[in-house]
Amino acid sequence: MLSRIAESLFWIGRYLERADDTARILDVELQVLIEDPTIDEEQSCRQLLKIMGVEEHPPVVNRWTVLDLLAHNPESPTSIAYVIDASRENARGARETLSTDMWAAINMMWRGLPSARAMRSTDMFGWVRNRTAMIAGIADSTMTRDEGWQFFMLGRSIERVDMTARLLSTASLAAEAQLAWPTTLRACGAYEAFIRAYRGVEADRLAAEFLLLDRWFPRSVVSALVEAEKALTTLEAGGQRTGGQRSGFSDEALRLLGRARTELEYRPLAEIVYDLPTEMERLQRSCAAASEAVTTRYFSLAESRQWSEGAAL
Repeated sequence: MLSRIAESLFWIGRYLERADDTARILDVELQVLIEDPTIDEEQSCRQLLKIMGVEEHPPVVNRWTVLDLLAHNPESPTSIAYVIDASRENARGARETLSTDMWAAINMMWRGLPSARAMRSTDMFGWVRNRTAMIAGIADSTMTRDEGWQFFMLGRSIERVDMTARLLSTASLAAEAQLAWPTTLRACGAYEAFIRAYRGVEADRLAAEFLLLDRWFPRSVVSALVEAEKALTTLEAGGQRTGGQRSGFSDEALRLLGRARTELEYRPLAEIVYDLPTEMERLQRSCAAASEAVTTRYFSLAESRQWSEGAAL
C-alpha cells in the first residue's frame, strides 16, 4: 500500500476518535461545572486546557473559552471542528480505498458541522458522538480487512488510549465533585458495564480500574492497547518482517505500546491511581512516541503531524 494512502487511513482513524473523545471530555467537564457550583471554574478550565495540550489561551479562562478552543474554533488544532475538517481532507486523499458509504458519511458529518456548532453544547456533543459511531460502524461493515483496515484501527486505537488517558486525568482532577466519576463512566458509555462488572458497587478507585484495565470493555486503556498491538502485529506479518526475529521487537511502536500495557497490567493499581494525572501523562508520551515510530517506519515520505506542544501525536 502507498504510504500516502496508509497515512491518510491512519489519521482518519485518529481524527474521528479524537472528535468523539473530545466531545466526551467536554461533556464531563461541563456537567461537573453545572452540577457542582462550588468548583473553581477558572482553575478547572485551566487544568482541562493543560490536559488537552493547549498552551496559548486568553488570560481570562472560563467554560466559553474551553468551548471555543476545544469545540467550535476551526483554527484551533485541538478543536472538534478542526479534526472533523482534517478527517474529511484525509478521506479525500484516500478516496479510492474508501467505500462510497464511508466517504458519504464522513462528508455528511463535515457538511453538517456548521449546523451542529449552532446547537446547544450538549446537543452538539451528542451529534458528534452519533456521527463518529455511525462512521465507525460503516467502516466495520464495508472495509476489507487488509492493510488499510489495520492502519485505520491502529490510528483509532492509539488515539483512544491517549484520549482516555486525558479523560481519566480530567476525572481525577475533578474528584472532589461527587458526580465526577459516574459522569465519566457515562461519557464513555461504560456505566452499565461497570455496574454489572462490580455488582452495583460504586467507588472512584473501581471506576479508574475499569477504565484503565478491563480487557473486555472496548474503551478501556488496556483493551485499546491490545487492539493497537494486534494491528501492528498483523502489519508486521503482512510485510514478512518477523521471520528472522529471534528476540526483542523489530517494530519500535509495538515495543512502546507493549511496554505501556504491561506497566499498567503488572503494577499495583494503588500505585497507578496515587498520582493518576502524572501516570496518564506518561501514557500519553508513550502514545506520542509510538505514533512517531509508526510515521518513521511506514510513512517515511510523509510529514509527521503534531497537534499541539506537549500533546504531540
